[in-house]
Amino acid sequence: MAPLPRPEIYVLGNASIDVTLAVPRLPAAGETLMATGILRAPGGKGLNQAVVAARAGMAWTAAAVKFCAPVGTEPEARMLPAALAREPFGGLRLIEATLPTDLSTLIVAEGGENVIISTGDCADALTPYIAGVFTRPMRPLDWLLVQGNLSEAATWAAVSRARQVVFNTAPIRWISPRILAASTVVVANQGEAREITGLADPAAAAAALGGTMGIVTLGAAGCILARDGRTEHFPAPNTVAVDTTGAGDTFCGILAAGLAAGGAIEAVIGLAQAAAALAVTRRGCFGALPSVAEISSLSDARRAPG
Repeated sequence: MAPLPRPEIYVLGNASIDVTLAVPRLPAAGETLMATGILRAPGGKGLNQAVVAARAGMAWTAAAVKFCAPVGTEPEARMLPAALAREPFGGLRLIEATLPTDLSTLIVAEGGENVIISTGDCADALTPYIAGVFTRPMRPLDWLLVQGNLSEAATWAAVSRARQVVFNTAPIRWISPRILAASTVVVANQGEAREITGLADPAAAAAALGGTMGIVTLGAAGCILARDGRTEHFPAPNTVAVDTTGAGDTFCGILAAGLAAGGAIEAVIGLAQAAAALAVTRRGCFGALPSVAEISSLSDARRAPG
């Protein structure tokens, strides 16, 4: 008997250059603070989530990941293809844009609290046509992972072709009822969930996000899963956070990879939380993402998907 085909994960998103500044505390309006360190690295929610999903796929010998993102052609952007060439992707398509590569400035205070300011012009250069071409080979068993960085039109062009979708609403540049309704899993933090639904209670917001399942992440308080008219709270592992900038991307990358590998949602959420808890113990974002070996170790300590 021929082996069953394995699902693939298509990640359509942004790729940026991250500049991380470490400060003693977040500045007040009009205040100038001196940073104690600077890190430059690949970044962007699409890139980070694709890298985590690809590493998880390798750790579990599971779904291959294909990633598509727009990038500029300036010399600083060369770090992106160089870094991504070392990742275990099943396919990589970087679309050259005439605009500068998007830049994210991450200001991280002692204790891990952070603010992020990002540009999005390059992300907007990814057209609905490109999104449609990238996702055209998708099969019903494949998964699509998208975020809010691209235009709503390009994101919908991909979502409308997919049967199984993980949609991370961050950052909220638009609210799209059709994308929310078409998603299998919608992942939002508490502030995003409130903005989308108008509901302050995270459990009620999770149930109203749309899609088959809604997940509201609560940082150190864990997350809430809503499905089939029920909600369930998942406490987060105890950890001392140094920098929380990579937590959400780690969570979403593991979540998509675990679901594509056939894992039950409860087990996959626990694994995603464990991986995110590991990421926040290290400074930076890209450099803090769990490695293949670390994801494998976390899976052995819990239960590997599938």
